[in-house]
Amino acid sequence: MPPPLKILLVDDELVRAAMVEEALIVEGHEVACRLQSPASLNEMVARHQPDVVIIDMESPDRDTLDSMALLNRENPRPVVFFADQHDPDTMQAALKSGVSAYVVDGLVPGRVKAIIEVAIARFDAFQSMRQELDKARNQLADRKRIERAKGLLMKHQDCDEEQAYHMLRKIAMDRGQRIAEVADSVIDILERLDKGSLS
Repeated sequence: MPPPLKILLVDDELVRAAMVEEALIVEGHEVACRLQSPASLNEMVARHQPDVVIIDMESPDRDTLDSMALLNRENPRPVVFFADQHDPDTMQAALKSGVSAYVVDGLVPGRVKAIIEVAIARFDAFQSMRQELDKARNQLADRKRIERAKGLLMKHQDCDEEQAYHMLRKIAMDRGQRIAEVADSVIDILERLDKGSLS
């Protein structure tokens, strides 16, 4: 049996919110915070640190989409959006804003558990892809800096590419730094020398 989840609930109808909260508690979850509007969503997620955010509204408006996008940037969490109305454009906008699951026809208590599980799985997969993309971008940026440093060393030390790389590598090993960090220092120093020789 999966562990109970800490949930932040956003619902603009008090009676429906109470029913949803009761259904979640019956499933063994804790509703850490209940909001009537998503205006303070990012702040409340930062404060309460929920496992999942559930939003139950007729349809997301521009402010709701903006709040979800801010949340996705600053405090990413699995977000399940239960909407009463189906609009393909609004659904696409919600998904782009970071919603993990967008369910039309409102919240049905018997389906909540499965929907939350799918949302968490999708969120985890997306976060993993995002981390891999960030890692690849960082590696590419490192390689570009290393190539730039090698080029400057080749010019200033009158050496070939392999010798320039070995210089970078030796300095990195001697200093206990990554080659990319050494490359930054080499670029900084040699570009200053180039600028000094031009003046």
